[in-house]
Amino acid sequence: MLLAAGVGAAALLVLSACSDSGSGSEAGKDDAGAASGELSGEVTVFAAASLTESFEELGAQFERDHPGTKVTFSFGGSDALAASITGGAPADVFASASPTTMEIVTDAGVAAGTPETFVRNRLEIATLPGNPDGVASLEDLTEPGLKVVLCDEAVPCGSAAQKALNAGSLKLTPVSYEEDVKSALNKVVLKEADAAVVYKTDVRAAGGKVEGVDFPESADAINDYPITLLKDAPNTAAAEAFVELVRSAEGQKVLTGAGFLKP
Repeated sequence: MLLAAGVGAAALLVLSACSDSGSGSEAGKDDAGAASGELSGEVTVFAAASLTESFEELGAQFERDHPGTKVTFSFGGSDALAASITGGAPADVFASASPTTMEIVTDAGVAAGTPETFVRNRLEIATLPGNPDGVASLEDLTEPGLKVVLCDEAVPCGSAAQKALNAGSLKLTPVSYEEDVKSALNKVVLKEADAAVVYKTDVRAAGGKVEGVDFPESADAINDYPITLLKDAPNTAAAEAFVELVRSAEGQKVLTGAGFLKP
């Protein structure tokens, strides 16, 4: 009887240990699941058109790093994006091509915290491949008969172009003012213009479709790019993580690889 009682007690101990071990395993699984599921849902990012290629790459990286998330972008002129945000358009993050357009958002009280500069960008002249008109300077764009396109002055790339022209004491009358830098560049790509003043990053992104010409006056018109989380962000946690990725060493590598300058 004593032997039977001992065996029974031992069996109970084994069963109890197995039960405890199973509970701990399940708890561990639950904790891991919670940790892996911290970020989910859609993140809506409003960003300057010049950030298109870089941010799309970072968005894809973000989705790989955080399964269950989706990054949706709205690219365009920073002034138009800022107006949309202050008008109530739902967004989580705003990345502008200049502090001036970012002020539209901060002055309206819809930015969460203080925007921080994450990259800078410099202008370049985009010409047709092979530079058939022999454009070698900003002054060359003032030559009669040359069809030149600029961004609208309300847009950061247009404002920067005007600063560069002022620095060189030059006056230029373009054939058109475009709503964002991509539209200005496309005029050259489509051969509707001979040259356009755009960002170096956009010339690089266009590959062999255009040729870039540096000019010294661009040093007087370098744009800072600020980024901010928005106050009424529908997905705050994921938005904060995306901003963190942009400002991380990994994000900076993607951005500088595209031609952006470090802040």
